[in-house]
Amino acid sequence: MEKNTSKVKPRSTVSWVVEFAGSKKSYYIASIVLAILSVAFGFLPYIFIGRIVKELLSGNADSTFCYRQLLFVAICWVLNRLMHTISTALSHRATFEVLGNIRRRITKHMAKMPLGDVLSESSGTYKNIIIERVDSVETTMAHILPEVTSNLLIPIVVFVYMLTINWKLALLSLLSLPIGALFFSFEFIGAGARFQNTIDKTKALNDTAVEYINGIEVIKAFGKAKTSYAKFVTAAKEGADCFIEWMRSCNVYQNVALTMLPAQLLSLVPFAGWFYSRGWVSGSDAFMLIILALGLVSPFLVIATYLDDLKKCQVIIGEATSIIVKPELERPDKVSELPEGYDIELENVHFAYEKEEVLHGVNLRIKEGTVNALVGPSGSGKSTIAKLIASFWDVDQGAILLGGVDIRKIPLDIYNRNIAYVSQDNYLFDESVMENIRMGRPGATDEQVIDAAKRCGCHDFIMRLEDGYQTICGGAGSHLSGGERQRISIARAMLKDAPVVILDEATAYTDPENEALVQKSVAKLVRGKTLIVIAHRLSTIASADNIILVNQGGIEACGTQEELLKQSGLYRKMWDAHVLSKEVE
Repeated sequence: MEKNTSKVKPRSTVSWVVEFAGSKKSYYIASIVLAILSVAFGFLPYIFIGRIVKELLSGNADSTFCYRQLLFVAICWVLNRLMHTISTALSHRATFEVLGNIRRRITKHMAKMPLGDVLSESSGTYKNIIIERVDSVETTMAHILPEVTSNLLIPIVVFVYMLTINWKLALLSLLSLPIGALFFSFEFIGAGARFQNTIDKTKALNDTAVEYINGIEVIKAFGKAKTSYAKFVTAAKEGADCFIEWMRSCNVYQNVALTMLPAQLLSLVPFAGWFYSRGWVSGSDAFMLIILALGLVSPFLVIATYLDDLKKCQVIIGEATSIIVKPELERPDKVSELPEGYDIELENVHFAYEKEEVLHGVNLRIKEGTVNALVGPSGSGKSTIAKLIASFWDVDQGAILLGGVDIRKIPLDIYNRNIAYVSQDNYLFDESVMENIRMGRPGATDEQVIDAAKRCGCHDFIMRLEDGYQTICGGAGSHLSGGERQRISIARAMLKDAPVVILDEATAYTDPENEALVQKSVAKLVRGKTLIVIAHRLSTIASADNIILVNQGGIEACGTQEELLKQSGLYRKMWDAHVLSKEVE
C-alpha cells in the first residue's frame, strides 16, 4: 500500500470560519442583519437633524415638527444601541463556537497524525497556537463580520442618497478619501513580512521560555543560569522590538491617513458655499449634505481599524488550519475486515525519519501469546519497530499485519484498543495517581485500579506517598521519581488489558530489585497476550520465547537465548558485555 501524496487544495479563511461555526452559522447571519440595522439607526439621526435645520432655514419655526424629529433621534439612538448589543452578543456566541471547534479539531487531528509530524514542532509552538494565538482573534472575529459588513453597506446607501440631493457636491465631499487611502496603503507596504517576523520572534520566545523552564534543574546544576537566562532575555527583547519597530514604521502614515479620512468638510464646505452663492444649491440642501457627510466617513474609519486585525486573523487561522490539513495516518472510519487472532507480521517494511531510512526491508513474525524481546545496538531500529507496530507512524513501504489484516485497514480507535504501549519517556497527567492509572480503562472501579497496581508492584510505594492514590502527580509526573512514573505507566497499561503489550525500555529507570518484581508481575499479567519488550538489560529478557536481534535497520537473528548465543556473534558480544557490567556492579 502506497502513501497518499495528494495535496490539499488551499482554502480561504472565510470558508474555514464558516465550517468551524457549525450550528452557530445562523448567529453570524443574524448578527450581520442586526449590525446593519444598528448602523442604519445610527445614520437616521443625521437626516432628522438635517430636516430640523432645513425647517428653520425655511423660516417655519414649527416646534411640534422639531420635537417630533428629536423624538425620532432618541428612538434611533435606543434602537442603535439595542441592535448593536444583540448583534455583538450573537457574534461572540458564534465566535466562541469557532474558537472551541478550532481547538477541538487541532487536538483531535494531532491524535491521528504520524508521531513524527507532531514532534516536528516544539510543544511551545503548539501551546502558543492553540492557546494564545487562537484566543487573540476572538475580539476581531466577533466584531469584524457584523461591523465591517454593516459599516460598508450603510455609507454606500447614504452616499447614494447624497447623490440625489446634489451629485456634484456629493462627489466633492470624497476628495479627502483618496489621500487618506493612499497613506493607509503606504502603511501596508511590507506588512506581511513584518507580521511574519513578529510570528517568528514570538514562536522563538515561547520555545525559549518552555526550554528554560523545563531545563531549569540542569541549568542550575551545571551553573548555566547566566548564559541560559541571557538567551531568554534576548528572545524576550527581540519579541518586543519587532512589534515596536513595526509600529514605528507605520506611525506617520497612520496619523496622516486618520487625519485626512474624516476631513471631508475641508473640500465640501468651500464648494458648498460657492455652489450656494451661484444658486446651484439651496442652503437647506447644502446643510443636509454637510450633516450627512459628517457621518459618512466614520464607518470607513471603523473598517480601517480592522484592516490590520483582519490580516492577523487570516495568518492565525492559517497557522491553526495548517496543523489540521497535515496528513493523518491512513485509516478507514469503519471496519471492513477484522483480524483473526493477534499474530503480528512485518512484510518488507521500509521506514525513514524524513530522508534518512532507518529500516531496510524488515520481515518479522511475532506469534500471538508469546513473549518477544527486541534487542540490538543503540540506533539499530528497535524502538522504531515497536512504534510502527503501535501505529505511531505509517510505513513508507511494505505492510504491518495484525491477525492477517493490514493495520492501515483497521480504524485507529479500534486498533488502539488492541495495543498497550509503555515507553521509557512515559507521561503522567497533572491528576491523581488513581486517575492516571484509570486512564488505561476509563470505566474501571477504584478496586480494579488498586488491584492492577498491586499486581505491578506499585501499591506499596503509592501508599507511602503523601495522599496515597489521591496524590497529585504534577505536570508530566514532576512530583514523582522517574522509576515511580514508569511503574504507574506500566500499571496503566496493564489495566487496559489489551491483547498486545509493548514495553519500550519501560524499566530503564527502575532499580534492579523493583525491575525484577515488575518483570515477574508482567509475566503473570500478559499470560496469553502478545508481549513485545525492548530492554538494555539482557538478563531481564533471557527467558523470552523469541529474542529478535535488530542491527543496522534489519533483523539479524531470531530465537531463544540459547539459540542466539550459539548462532549470533553479535548477540554473544552483547551478552558478554552485559555479564561483565553486572560483575563490575
